[in-house]
Amino acid sequence: MGLDRYGQMKPTAPRTWLQGGDEEFARICPFSPVARDEDELAADHYPHAKNRDPLLGRFEAAFVGHVEEGEYRSNGSSGGMVTWVAAELLRLGLVDGVAHVKESDDPQLEGRLFHYSLSRNLQELQAGAKSRYYPVELSGVLQSIRETPGRYAVVGIPCFIKAVRLACADDPILKERIAFTLGLFCGHMKSARMAESFAWQMDQDIRQVKRLDYRMKSPDRPANWYRTQLILENGDTRAQDWWHLADGDWGAGFFQNSACNFCDDVVAETADIAFGDAWKEPYSSDGRGTNVVIVRSKALLDAILAGVNEKRIALSHVDADFVAATQAAGFRQRREGLSFRLTWPRGGMRPRKRVRAGSHSLSSQRKAVYIMRYWISFWSHRVFSIARFLHTPGLYILWARAALACYEGVAYSRGPIGRIARSLGLAGSEGRT
Repeated sequence: MGLDRYGQMKPTAPRTWLQGGDEEFARICPFSPVARDEDELAADHYPHAKNRDPLLGRFEAAFVGHVEEGEYRSNGSSGGMVTWVAAELLRLGLVDGVAHVKESDDPQLEGRLFHYSLSRNLQELQAGAKSRYYPVELSGVLQSIRETPGRYAVVGIPCFIKAVRLACADDPILKERIAFTLGLFCGHMKSARMAESFAWQMDQDIRQVKRLDYRMKSPDRPANWYRTQLILENGDTRAQDWWHLADGDWGAGFFQNSACNFCDDVVAETADIAFGDAWKEPYSSDGRGTNVVIVRSKALLDAILAGVNEKRIALSHVDADFVAATQAAGFRQRREGLSFRLTWPRGGMRPRKRVRAGSHSLSSQRKAVYIMRYWISFWSHRVFSIARFLHTPGLYILWARAALACYEGVAYSRGPIGRIARSLGLAGSEGRT
């Protein structure tokens, strides 16, 4: 796997392999129409789950809260629960290592800012805290697991966890050694060009960036007020709020991977435990960060309840509706939006999804939102590529600001575009529809 000209991960292989069919690959690719879907995998792994929900899948219990002990919460993007659970698996001797995403030691030499790595102690694990909106791939770390006996946990977004489940079903060594999967709720995958764009808009060259923090945390600011910080090779820093960036509206779809248009899993339905941000008041205004947690493994439920009883973590039980409400925009995009996108003409491979084409009745405004997101995703890669080739950042930034103005006019009824859209019956509030 390697980064293509759009900063997205793509397979590197002979043209004959890329253009031909490969039965083994088709069985383990999470987007393959012949691979088992999330419902089938979850039924295998959690056949006796206490709860079943059309959006959350099978699960034992759900919680909202944060870590109380140590600096897990302050060092994480949210409530610190992902790192705490991974650390607890190591502390209890349930795993020998955790596969998760870390910063690259030398981004310029490696050609990327982040990569998957194995951590075997708390210090190494804490180096991987925080959210990374950057393309990565699992092949190297899975090979390390094959080569080194032990028990492992893998942390990843929904499609990565599904890929691990499929790979384990096909590879007895991985099946034996991967003991736990920790899922991360996901809106969509971004390309490496988003990091480069953020650097451009802070008047920096990505080649001078040593570290990137997508979500600087401050207890004085609401958790959903994202702020990005660059740490440069010379030690200087630059920071900017996402809402001041031309492509900082996540939902608009800038730099989204095209495969994400055909994903219907928001909450990592095949993971033993899954974590997201509690995007619901009063939690979304708490700058310290709060997690929602879905537990599917009974062993992990025991560890969670023990942590609560020992007052090391502060969690409260919630129901499926509460969790779904914290991810409402993601579920709209992945369910009703997907049902609409599946009705569009398409050549080549046809995806097989759990959502039926045209199964949701949508207003003209909702359809316009989904069409705009699709084309913003499509063109952001291409306009950025042209601007990069011409060494003209302003070309992309001007286009992005115009695209964002059009999107926000339709989605949120903002500005002159919003007035025009309202007159055409195409404007509404994305947050309430």
